Order: sequence, then C-alpha cells, then structure tokens
Amino acid sequence: MDGEQSISQVAHGSPGYWATVDLRNAILRKPLGLQFSKEELEAEATSHHIACYRCERLVGCLVLRPLGSGDIRMRQVAVVPELQGYGIGKALVEFAEALARKMGCRRMILHARDMAVAFYEKLGYAKVGDQFEEVTIPHWAMEKRLINANQTCPPSTPPNAVKSPVFNLGRPNGSEYLRLPQ
Repeated sequence: MDGEQSISQVAHGSPGYWATVDLRNAILRKPLGLQFSKEELEAEATSHHIACYRCERLVGCLVLRPLGSGDIRMRQVAVVPELQGYGIGKALVEFAEALARKMGCRRMILHARDMAVAFYEKLGYAKVGDQFEEVTIPHWAMEKRLINANQTCPPSTPPNAVKSPVFNLGRPNGSEYLRLPQ
C-alpha cells in the first residue's frame, strides 16, 4: 500500500462524520438488512468519532462512547473490505486506546462479532461471559484494562475537547491525528 495514512477525530454532524456513517452503514448494517435510525445517529452526538484516511480517502472508522464509570465503549469499527488486513483496524484501535487513556478511562469494552474475536485478542482484549446475539448475529463481550483502577473516565466529553500533543501534528482544522509509517 502506498500513500500517507492519518487518523483523526471528526465532529458529529460534520461532513467527515456523515462519511463515517455511510461507511459503517455499507460495511456493518446493509449486509444484515439494517439501517441507522434518526435516534441512533442523534444519540452519537456525545460520542467520539474516529476516522482513518489513506491519501485523503476514508478507509476506516470507529466510535467511542464514554460510559462514566471509568469505562469507555468502542463500537462500529469498520474498515473498507479491500484494505482489511493492512493494519488499519489495529491503528484505529491503538489511536482509540490512546485517546481513552488521555481522557482518564481505565477500561475499554466492546461487543465483537464472532468473526472479529481473534483480531481483538491479538490486541490484548479478553472475552467476558458467554456468546450472545446482537443485530441478528453472534457477538462476544470483550474488554481491556487501559490504566490504573483509581482513575476515572468522565461521563461525556465533547468530541473536540481532548487534545493530545502525541497525536496533534498541526492539522489546520485542529483535529488530532497520527501519521503512520508507510
């Protein structure tokens, strides 16, 4: 794969956000005969939306939702099918974990589709409990400890409120991003 890759937060309601909704819908929802409701998308206003671009093309995304108990939930992880297996998902998860740590969250939780469990296990996530059905397919609850148990995650932080100097490389719009090696 040639070209520069960057990861950034996109604001809810922005053109970048709507592009991630289209990508998530195409990869995660339409194959199951599902679509987002207006209420589901409105509820994402307090979530953090993370997008991965390769040569300015959106190639992956995920959503983080602070839960207020020191936990943060990662959901809707999607990578364009033709680029799966090239490290985009791993880079997105690592960016999300760094952001969650910066916010003071101590544990990342997620619901993994059965076929994605091995991917998350390679990144240090562990299954919790039994398999269950969600959006008509098998899933597993998974988690990973991020930081010390005495630190807490705020209940809801506006998506653009967290700035990490590790990732802020001077993007003109002020969003955070990470340049990954070629």
